[in-house]
Order: sequence, then C-alpha cells, then structure tokens
Amino acid sequence: MIRSLLLAPLAVLLLLWPFAPALAVSAADFPEPAPQERVIDTAAVLSRAASAEVSRQLESFQGERVDARLVTVSQLDYGLTLPELGRELVERWSDPAQGRAQLLFLIDSQTNSAAVVGSADLNGRLAPSLLRSTGRTTMVQPIRDGGRYRQASLDGIQRLLTVIQGGEDPGEPQVAAVVTAPSNVPSREETASSNALTWVLVLLVVGAIVPMATWWVFSR
Repeated sequence: MIRSLLLAPLAVLLLLWPFAPALAVSAADFPEPAPQERVIDTAAVLSRAASAEVSRQLESFQGERVDARLVTVSQLDYGLTLPELGRELVERWSDPAQGRAQLLFLIDSQTNSAAVVGSADLNGRLAPSLLRSTGRTTMVQPIRDGGRYRQASLDGIQRLLTVIQGGEDPGEPQVAAVVTAPSNVPSREETASSNALTWVLVLLVVGAIVPMATWWVFSR
C-alpha cells in the first residue's frame, strides 16, 4: 500500500513530462568546445530536411575561413538577450589556434526574433551594422510572416555569404505595400456631401411649391 502511494506521484510526473515547459538556456548550456554540427536546433523549429539544407549553406563559409553556425532557442535565461547569447557563444567557441572567425545566426522562437553575431576578426569583412540589419530585417520578416524559420535562415546566410565573397549587399527585404481595395460604402465626407445636396433640393422644391400654392388659394 505504501509502495503504491509512493509510486503514484512518480507516475503522474512521467505522464506530464512531455508537456513540461522548456527550460531557459544560457551559453553554459551549450557544449564546449564548439560542436561539429552546423545547426544546433534546440527549439526544434526545423525539419530534418531543412536542417540539412541550412547546414550545407553554412558550410559555404568554410572557403572564407569562417566557422558559421545556426543556433535556435525556445526560451532565454532571465535577463539574457539574443545578441548577448551570441557574443557569449562566440567567445566560448573561438579557437585562435584554428585561425578561423566565428559567425553565429541565432533565432528565438518564443519572441520570434533573430540576431547575427560575429567574432571581432570578422568586422573588417562583415560590418557590425550589416550583421544587425541581417538579423533584425532579413531574418525576422520571414519568421513573423508565418513562422518560416527555414526561409529566415537561408535568407540571412545568403545575404552575408554574398557580401563576404565580394558581392554587393542585396540589402534589406522589401516590405510589400498594403493596397486597400475600393469600397462601395460611402465615406463620412461623401455621406455629408450627399445629405447637403438632398437638403438643397428639398428647399428648392419647397420654395417653388409654396408660392404657387399660396397664389392658388388666394386666387379662388
């Protein structure tokens, strides 16, 4: 009986375990040194095929002596921002002996935000302002437009890869203008104008009928 009572709470915990909230993460929760994987998808926002595709694109930076990775998180530690996490991971994973710069693409699925952080030796090739723009616009737009994490990753990678290989910056994505469809419902100004015209017509009719009616009455 006592054993059954002790096992009951454990059984409940095991049943609820898959639904437990994700734990907040910090740089200390990631391996050291840098993992071999190019994509560290802790938020599980990418399919296996998407992860493999992103990984292949990240490997393209190898020719430029840059170790590039994508990191996704579902919840950050209290007070920690995504760029701060990126800087801490860059410092954690940098290995001067390898002579390679570090470049991290980061996505926070809880806040639908993104950031790009590079090591200091990358500044002359990829300006910090370009990294900020890539995270805040190039990557964020697809994320907030239907949670397209794969597209966000590929767009950010392609923009920086183009620049680091000597091409011209493609720039920030164009935001489509919202065009309002024509409406048959009159506006307030149109309604006011219509009412004014009605009153003018009424007054003209009354002004014409009243004198005629008065003359007819008194002429009898």
